[in-house]
Amino acid sequence: MRTRILGIDPGSQRTGIGIIDVDAAGRTHHVYHAPLVLLGADGFPQRLKLLLQELTGVIETWRPQEVAIEKVFMARNPDSALKLGQARGAAIGAVVLRDLPVHEYAAREIKLAVVGKGGAEKEQVQHMVGLMLGLKGKLQADAADALAVAITHAHGRATANRIGVDARTAWSRK
Repeated sequence: MRTRILGIDPGSQRTGIGIIDVDAAGRTHHVYHAPLVLLGADGFPQRLKLLLQELTGVIETWRPQEVAIEKVFMARNPDSALKLGQARGAAIGAVVLRDLPVHEYAAREIKLAVVGKGGAEKEQVQHMVGLMLGLKGKLQADAADALAVAITHAHGRATANRIGVDARTAWSRK
């Protein structure tokens, strides 16, 4: 049995999308990845609309069963942090309207799961994601981050299954 996981790296200019399948043994397989480029929209509210429309299309096309999304981190610029939060909210809204379960991960958790170091650089994440999924060439940063979120969730699910604990329960025991 396989589970399809949609990973989302939210952004107000580009939102990364990564989809993987994970089998019962916890092995991951690449399905799709791309950045949703929102800069062509006329104004910030139209970017959020475009994000909702594009993400809805991805969900309808690829039919994920679970979703993992990166948590918002505190940015130095309050305006940027607010826009990121709004983009993240729009992405979560698109997902929950389809009754998909959402799992949230901090950037440090994702880097630790994929690279083995919570303070890893973006290039290290891109390299490891490509290696783990057998992808050739350099990955676009936002799409690689989205795949990393999906991989983090897949690994957490596999660990929870191996020890006989529900994945939600395992992650809530932090």
